[in-house]
Amino acid sequence: MNTENKRTKNNILFDERENIVIIKPPEDFSFKEYLIFLGRSNNEVLHSVIDHSFIKLMKINNEMVLIRVYEENGNLHIEFQNQPSNEEIKLQASNYIWDLFDFDQDLTRFYELAKQNDLLDSLIEKYYGLRLIGIPDLFEALCWAIMGQQINLTFAYTLKRRFTEKYGEQFKWNDQVYFLFPKPDVIAKLEISDLTVLQFTQRKAEYVIGIAKLMSEGKLSKEILMDCGDYEQKCKQLISIRGIGNWTADYVLMKCLKERSAFPIADVGIHNALKIQLGLNKKPTIEEIKELAKNWVGWEAYVTFYLWRSLYS
Repeated sequence: MNTENKRTKNNILFDERENIVIIKPPEDFSFKEYLIFLGRSNNEVLHSVIDHSFIKLMKINNEMVLIRVYEENGNLHIEFQNQPSNEEIKLQASNYIWDLFDFDQDLTRFYELAKQNDLLDSLIEKYYGLRLIGIPDLFEALCWAIMGQQINLTFAYTLKRRFTEKYGEQFKWNDQVYFLFPKPDVIAKLEISDLTVLQFTQRKAEYVIGIAKLMSEGKLSKEILMDCGDYEQKCKQLISIRGIGNWTADYVLMKCLKERSAFPIADVGIHNALKIQLGLNKKPTIEEIKELAKNWVGWEAYVTFYLWRSLYS
């Protein structure tokens, strides 16, 4: 590559090839771990993992943009599949991937904590390079959390697929159809029955449509939440919304706003992971988890993500 034909902007290298952008990730990064996470379900509708890469559809400046992300020589390559993209589209796509993989987060302190804690040290040794994989879109994060309430992960993926294929935009490329997650203004116009026919419960349908209305009316947004102040204030703002309890609020703050202190402590996956990792005869109580978590203050979201990672191969 001729270095005179590329520019650097926030660790993003503009390749001389029209359809390639290169991201230089932090050194403590494992693309293999990310592909394992992104490939957890064959029923995933918003991206696909193929041949050591993942493919995702985005909409940028009202254009459909299909990207393939893969690793080469320690860097991430974003390949624009359907068209040569202009610099603004390349930059927005690159920033999305940067945010998705939480590359802004300095994990030095997290690693220092781990050295003082056998549980964390063991998890990081197994999954080193794993960073919190986010859901940058607030509506998607909220809907996914609500869909997952009190059901297994397999059926949650089924609901997401039905919901997305029915109400999300689609784009066909090389005989393959790709989807975007539905937008709030589309869902805000639905009736409850439009979602219950997809096997949403009555309550979940009400919650999703209610949140869509708030967002389409400008009463809720990622920016509004960011301006709320500290973690507690953001959590309080979310919990004031019908259908959002402590678990959902913490999940969304963790995955969308990257709040390191977010801790969905009632999560069954956390309980099961701790039981296995600590070799317990039964799942720990909430009080026991609170005691353990005194060693994780400020990094609860990352500990949660590593515990969840320990539950799948």
